[in-house]
Amino acid sequence: MSRIGYTLMTEQSGPRQLVEYAAAAERAGFDFEVSSDHFSPWLTEQGHAPYAWSVLGAITQVTSRVELMTYVTCPTMRYHPAVVAQKAATMALLSQGRFTLGLGSGENLNEHTVGRAWPPVARRQEMLVEAVEIIRRLLAGELLTFHGEHFSVDGSRLWDLPGDDERVRLALAVAGDKGIEHFAPIADDLVATEPLGDLVQTWNGVEGATRIGDGARAIGQIPICWDPDEKRAVARAHEQFRWFAGGWKVNSDLPTTAGFAGATQFVTPDDVADSIPCGPDLDKIVEAVGAFWEAGFTDVALVQVGDEHQDRFLAEAAGPLLERLRAAAP
Repeated sequence: MSRIGYTLMTEQSGPRQLVEYAAAAERAGFDFEVSSDHFSPWLTEQGHAPYAWSVLGAITQVTSRVELMTYVTCPTMRYHPAVVAQKAATMALLSQGRFTLGLGSGENLNEHTVGRAWPPVARRQEMLVEAVEIIRRLLAGELLTFHGEHFSVDGSRLWDLPGDDERVRLALAVAGDKGIEHFAPIADDLVATEPLGDLVQTWNGVEGATRIGDGARAIGQIPICWDPDEKRAVARAHEQFRWFAGGWKVNSDLPTTAGFAGATQFVTPDDVADSIPCGPDLDKIVEAVGAFWEAGFTDVALVQVGDEHQDRFLAEAAGPLLERLRAAAP
């Protein structure tokens, strides 16, 4: 049966609110929770960007069952991979083995803040492959000296490591054949935000990859905008999530909220409503999530758009929605 997750959107809520939502989402019955990791929101209307790792550390202390995950962290520019390994090991210990490290090649929006030039996608993928090697070796307890093309580590080890029963899984974000070719052999799980069956099929065909459904997971994500008032839901989705229409190839390269505002100026509320289920109709949400199951995904994290009505969604809609999703899941 597919697992249903809840997304902690650091771009639309402050840190204390996110911790409260995480506890409420566990009570509502979600199987896992994922957190974005951004230095900036996509749009000024979203208005937030707290440090995801502090938030996740706090969440480990107000939850006891749900799995936790970064969705996703870039370990190549804003963070050095050795530091990411240390953060992941600490999260594994705090959560008592409930943490998965989701990794990706990054977005200019977040990584340009440290003043480094934004590399082309092929180079970003090379950097991520090298970063994963460093992270895995440090998580394995190695005293590591490493000098690669992109990163160096000098005589370093992690002093607080999870045991075998708390091992950190590495999930890597992919968006095309090249990424899958690079990442499938070195990842435990797949991450993608589009329900494309070709992603799962291609992943399963890569030599050395753990097959989806046979030890590996395919973890998707879908925005929804539940609200008793459909018109209000569409308006909120347009205000907060119109950036979503650009797709990964565009969104990964834009450097500022002003860039996203310009790129989305002609996106209409109707455009957003066509791609995001909005309003009180739970069956419409179930139908949209079903595209991920049909594509072979094992896990789907829901994004309830906007901080407004987040409490009400978790208190009123999440339970009935989870019941319907689980009844419909393969």
